[in-house]
Amino acid sequence: MTSNSKIVLGLVTAAAAGAVIGLLFAPEKGTEIRDKVRETANGFASDLLDALQRGRQQYTEMKDNVEDTAKELKSKAEDRISEVKDRVSDEVDNVKNKAQRYA
Repeated sequence: MTSNSKIVLGLVTAAAAGAVIGLLFAPEKGTEIRDKVRETANGFASDLLDALQRGRQQYTEMKDNVEDTAKELKSKAEDRISEVKDRVSDEVDNVKNKAQRYA
């Protein structure tokens, strides 16, 4: 779990606990309090699920970006290696030709 996810989870948990405590000390009937607690809990559960979904989406996007970047870097490295091989091969041929001329 990332640092941001932990912070979000902590904030949601703290808010839920605060809401429940506030409702328990409210001067209302027991059924009204239970209904409010249920509604509040459902709201926080929904918020938590939304936060988790956003976290999953961000993870997927970051993973895809890392994979794409890795593929690009691999392709660039392969291209560069091919260029270097071609230059070395050309130089070797050049040296061979000069050696044959002077031999």
